[in-house]
Amino acid sequence: MGIRVVRSGLLTTIQDLGRFGFQKDGVVVSGAMDQIAHRIANILVGNEESEGTLEMTLIGPTLTFEEDALIAICGGEFEASIDGHEVPLWRPIFIKQGSVLTIGHCRVGCRAYLAVAGGFHIPEVMNSQSTYLLARIGGFQGRALQKGDMLLLREPRRKHDSLLFHKKITLLPFIAMNWGISFELRAYFYETPKTIRVIRGAQFADFTKQSQEHFLTQPYEVTPQSNRMGYCLDGPLLERKQSTEMVSEAVTFGTVQVPAEGKPIVLMADRQTTGGYPKIAQVIAVDLPILAQTRPGEMVVFRDISFEEAQQLYLQRELELNQCKKGIISKMEG
Repeated sequence: MGIRVVRSGLLTTIQDLGRFGFQKDGVVVSGAMDQIAHRIANILVGNEESEGTLEMTLIGPTLTFEEDALIAICGGEFEASIDGHEVPLWRPIFIKQGSVLTIGHCRVGCRAYLAVAGGFHIPEVMNSQSTYLLARIGGFQGRALQKGDMLLLREPRRKHDSLLFHKKITLLPFIAMNWGISFELRAYFYETPKTIRVIRGAQFADFTKQSQEHFLTQPYEVTPQSNRMGYCLDGPLLERKQSTEMVSEAVTFGTVQVPAEGKPIVLMADRQTTGGYPKIAQVIAVDLPILAQTRPGEMVVFRDISFEEAQQLYLQRELELNQCKKGIISKMEG
């Protein structure tokens, strides 16, 4: 028993926090695009934050639960229902055996994450369950989910997680907790256009003054050519003072490269391990989830901050997540 895929959605893959330690061998990291939504979904069902989840993009799947399960859906505002009854996001939900979860179109944002207590019973490849589609490794047979797939589940770490739900009597095919994640903690991607904070890159000074000003003041549109590997942006062209060849250097999630044509590309979860284009900026860690929830056609505006500010913002976010985690554990054990 487990979860059977009735409809796969636009792009549904299993992702965790990434495949680290193998970039020296040319293996990309992959992992969840929006790691905040991924982590919170896992926390809500009592999993380790690194446990694999289903990452859904723009249009979600339809899933039949062939056993009872504790789930949480976090991320963009997707339409979600169980046997025709609307279900809330960002909170624990006990779904009964035989029920059908339908996740439709996304209204705000573009990605959501489905966590199941215990996680998915699939093998790790190089210490990770993350799916890397180009190499067909990890996840469910190295590919996106398809109709008819059966996802097996592991036993939950905390047996008591679902006991609170059994105390409630309902005729509905699910029971949702009457508490969830506050809007303040999950409203990070609602701003339009989205402000993305960056640190100036190693080659920032190599660009003309006008290009520097344009990059940090003018809006850029996320193009339809964008994917999990990188976001291609359309806006003012960026020019270097001198066109010289570069030796390839290490890149990471959020590195902003500028090819010769002058249109910036922000590297995302499935980025390559090295790159030979000049790096004008690096998106700060706190704003990567905002970028991950930006869909093609939407606008972003870059603003530079100091490395020290970026560090402080990261520490503050981790403190908020830790407080959130403590609150959830208290609720579930209460």
